[in-house]
Amino acid sequence: MSTPRSSAIHRAPALELNAEQRAAVAHDPAAGPLLVVAGAGTGKTAMLAARVAWLVRSGVELRRILLVTFSRRAAQEMERRVGRLLLEDLGAPAHLPPPALPWCGTFHAVAARVLREEAPFIGLANGFTVLDRGDAEDLMGIARQRAGLAEGDRRFPLAATCLAIHSRQVNTQRPLADLLARAWPWCAEREADLARLFEAYGAAKRTQHALDYDDLLLAWWHLMRTPAPAARIRARFAHVLVDELQDVNRLQADLVHALTAGGAGITAVGDDAQAIYAFRGASVEHILGFAGRCKPPARVLRLERNYRSTPAILAASNALMADAAEGFAKQLWSRRADGLRPRLATAADEATQAAGVAEAVLAARETGLALRRQAVLFRSAPHAAALEYELLRRRIPFVKYGGLRFFESAHVKDVLAVLRWADNPSAALAAWRAARLVPGMGPAAARRLLDGGGERARFQPPRAAAAGWRALDALLDALRGGALGWPGELQAVLDWYRPHLERLHADARLRWADLQQLLALASAHAGRERFVTELALDPPAASSDEAGAPLHDEDYLILSTIHSAKGQEWSAVHLLNVVDGCLPADLAAGSAAELEEERRLLYVAMTRARDQLTLWAPQRFFVTQQRGWGDRHVYALPSRFLTPAVLEHFDLDSCAPATAAPAAAPAAPQDAEDGAPPVDLMALLRGPA
Repeated sequence: MSTPRSSAIHRAPALELNAEQRAAVAHDPAAGPLLVVAGAGTGKTAMLAARVAWLVRSGVELRRILLVTFSRRAAQEMERRVGRLLLEDLGAPAHLPPPALPWCGTFHAVAARVLREEAPFIGLANGFTVLDRGDAEDLMGIARQRAGLAEGDRRFPLAATCLAIHSRQVNTQRPLADLLARAWPWCAEREADLARLFEAYGAAKRTQHALDYDDLLLAWWHLMRTPAPAARIRARFAHVLVDELQDVNRLQADLVHALTAGGAGITAVGDDAQAIYAFRGASVEHILGFAGRCKPPARVLRLERNYRSTPAILAASNALMADAAEGFAKQLWSRRADGLRPRLATAADEATQAAGVAEAVLAARETGLALRRQAVLFRSAPHAAALEYELLRRRIPFVKYGGLRFFESAHVKDVLAVLRWADNPSAALAAWRAARLVPGMGPAAARRLLDGGGERARFQPPRAAAAGWRALDALLDALRGGALGWPGELQAVLDWYRPHLERLHADARLRWADLQQLLALASAHAGRERFVTELALDPPAASSDEAGAPLHDEDYLILSTIHSAKGQEWSAVHLLNVVDGCLPADLAAGSAAELEEERRLLYVAMTRARDQLTLWAPQRFFVTQQRGWGDRHVYALPSRFLTPAVLEHFDLDSCAPATAAPAAAPAAPQDAEDGAPPVDLMALLRGPA
């Protein structure tokens, strides 16, 4: 491991940092691994970038630094900041391109690069294909059909559910029986069938020389358990920096520790209070137990100065997490002026809540706060339905996150299928999709092609498809020949595909704009293989398929789930349905660990706000019965997380029904089912006199 020169230990980075950040940046690797517990908005990205720059100026080669993040956007931002700092160190002119970080990316992108180099050591073909989620689900569905599991008199989980179970098992490394009992109890009796299906799914991937998203980590993990390649990989990296440690799953946590001996050279950054991805297999235990797993134990530093929110918002957020059952103690603070106190607004029902939010965002807009600087957050997408109707009625433009991802749109998948087939002649799903684009090529002909192993030279297309097949065959030969270069290969595919696009889609013009965006993205990648793999792992958001017609407005409001909002910030934030049953969700009340994650979800939502924060608590929800007894209203209690100690930091407000709001069903004097009287929510919130 490269050790920084002692003369550089106290050298201040070019970026202005506070004392806590400077201590983390200048931590001497010889003293052991480092864990930085970085609270929300405390400048962890700036600290990590400065840490990389400090290591480089201390004598560590850039190529020997591995920086692992959880999104491509985060990796790009990190590269940009590190490059800027290094240019400043060199005193180089601003027009020079910044130095690149050779090993900076998501866990899955780094895994794909490592596997390309080390694949033969685990019996993997160098030209393996990475399946996106859609292709993996299709392949699981094919295996399910061939195994006869779609037939019979007992329900068997659909392909999407089977893939979710398989993914969770790979990422958590838990026994299938235990996993089913905890998360999919209705599937427990089909454990043996699921195990058989997963074997068949794995065999199908091996036949096609393909890996799915989760296999990348699993294959990398197997490499790190094989002495020769593991030694080569460890020797490659002197320092390993990990962002968002609280979001790692079991495989990722094991990989981090396997990359070094005892944690030497590791700098890990995360916030246990923002661990909200258990549904992806992540566990807060990995950050809580990180220091003790290292030998010697990692040094733990905290970043607590917040650069985002007002002290009033931070006080409420600190009070919320003070009730957490476990975690690193933190008290976020800020030098900003105190600002407005957070507000808890009660509303008669969801329609009144929607009208109140709409009026609030319009009022803020009139004071100069653009809609794009305001966000409405919610626990799950259906919680925003009433608000969406209200915004449409008032003609308030909005964008809702998220929807279809870019690579899930049909036209992008068509183009990528051609590129994948060119890379891997055994990629049956890609071959099927690309061949079916040829006019006259029906399912029977495409099946004959696949039954022949995708061997194009021996395939005889139907007479009606002969001309179109020759054009596709020639294109694939050109792609495999390598003479076109990159991104010229993608341009050739687009030229071939454009008449098919116009034949297949009425909105071809909008979809063609997507494909031009794809071409622009391609120019930033070194080659076809790297581009196709990275796009499958971490694609950009969709345009035409997600948002419909282009937005013709000067401004728009942001609507987002809390999970999608992580890492973002807005001047004003409204949080919907802060009541028991919504936050925490009913389905999350099964264990103490699930409830604690719901508390962290509320914390993440609250700490997205810079200046204004409003929590909304509707008192009544309209429920459609499924037993033929008619519809009714039920009354909700405020979220159990809003304890008296937390509410001390809020102003309480009641939102009266707006006269312009859509008419709601008449309020019942009591719940028709349990006979409970209407709840005096304001009295509950204020507590005993």
